[in-house]
Amino acid sequence: MIVQLTGTLVEVLPSSAVIDCMGVGYELGISAITASQLPAAGTSGVTILTRLIVREDAQELYGFATREERALFDRLRAISGVGPKLALAVLSTFTPAQLATVVVTQDINRMSQVPGVGRKKASRLLVELSDVFQKDMELKMLVGLSEPIAAPAAAAASEAPVSEAKAALLSMGFTPAEVELALDGAADAGVDGTKALLSYALKRLGGGR
Repeated sequence: MIVQLTGTLVEVLPSSAVIDCMGVGYELGISAITASQLPAAGTSGVTILTRLIVREDAQELYGFATREERALFDRLRAISGVGPKLALAVLSTFTPAQLATVVVTQDINRMSQVPGVGRKKASRLLVELSDVFQKDMELKMLVGLSEPIAAPAAAAASEAPVSEAKAALLSMGFTPAEVELALDGAADAGVDGTKALLSYALKRLGGGR
């Protein structure tokens, strides 16, 4: 496992960097925040923390300016449906400390600012990361997180209308698959509350049975 590289920076771009280590050039995927923290191309003696990801069709190397960012990259990738590109998108939008604040406050609007993340995915990421921060003391120390996280309760409260709407639709005779499809996109459309969700779903279902 390659955990860090030290050498001369050959190139630094917003999403990638090349570092020469004793004549061997390594291309790294990086976040925009790491890119802003690296010195100018041509600087020697630069150390970049890394994470190697081996897939069936490729070996990908990612670089980080800090331990905090690398730790969050690892935790983000452990979430179902989050790959390296999305993890870097999150880390390009927030510093580790900023991300911790977003998670603590359950700020779905700020999380939705990440490219490729709608409100539905933002809500799921906040719930998943809340659990991560609560259980991972090392990560909490790395990002300087001292506030308690009340994310699960907040998330449960926000999901209650969805559960109620699903139950109502199922009682009308719609199948689970029809219900899921009917409610898909409601969060992105800003539809909230049981009554509004039912109206939204019934319109998509053609008025009910």
